[in-house]
Amino acid sequence: MCLTEETTETLYLLGEGDRVVGVSGYTVRPPAARQKPKISAFLSARFDSIEALKPDLVLAFSDLQADLSAELVRRGISVVTFNQRSIAEILQMIRMVGGLVGCQARAEALADRLSRDLDRVRDDATHLPRRLRTFFEEWDDPLISGIQWVEELVEIAGGLPIFPELATAGLAKDRIVDPLEVARRDPEIVFASWCGKRMKKSTIQNRPGWSETTAIRNDRIFEIKSTYILQPGPASLTDGVRQLHEHFRLLQDRNGDSLARP
Repeated sequence: MCLTEETTETLYLLGEGDRVVGVSGYTVRPPAARQKPKISAFLSARFDSIEALKPDLVLAFSDLQADLSAELVRRGISVVTFNQRSIAEILQMIRMVGGLVGCQARAEALADRLSRDLDRVRDDATHLPRRLRTFFEEWDDPLISGIQWVEELVEIAGGLPIFPELATAGLAKDRIVDPLEVARRDPEIVFASWCGKRMKKSTIQNRPGWSETTAIRNDRIFEIKSTYILQPGPASLTDGVRQLHEHFRLLQDRNGDSLARP
């Protein structure tokens, strides 16, 4: 049973989808998993429904699900809670999930393949004219940025994060940024992924002090849906990084020499 999407997707990629007896209501990937009983949100769960399914193991994520994990343990259910925050830790989570369900070799192969794919994106990015100053926002109010695996993917894809000092801050409250400081650092491109709701371009465009930033003046605001980038699992290492790279590549191809200058 999986309380978040990334372990669900991992199990399906390992060919172990039949083992999954319940999923988070936010699960999108893979589509087949949507047919499983939905037994949790992110911060709440239907404990009686979980007990009725008699899972051998529940997989959870992060300090934010600590209370859910504790309650399940009190009910006699085995729980493994991951807390992956970097690309290396995501790959390690995949290997550990494989070990837990008895398919270590497949998990190692999957992690190795994902790592090679990231290397190919990284290599492609070296051919871009230059790296664009990039602001990636995870939430709009308060403005939150800098989660580690996303910042690492931005760099792999060809961008230059404007808040590199936030990458090691694990808690969202430690990654709240001042909108005026964002404007001062003058992002050339803005990505938004507001978990659970659609990005509103006007909200970004109309922030005080942002109208003269390079990104706003040149209409370089792009949404990447949270299921592709804010899930610290296979999705972010595949579709997420590819979407980032495609924006960097197409934007510089389209603008040519105008972006080749610092």
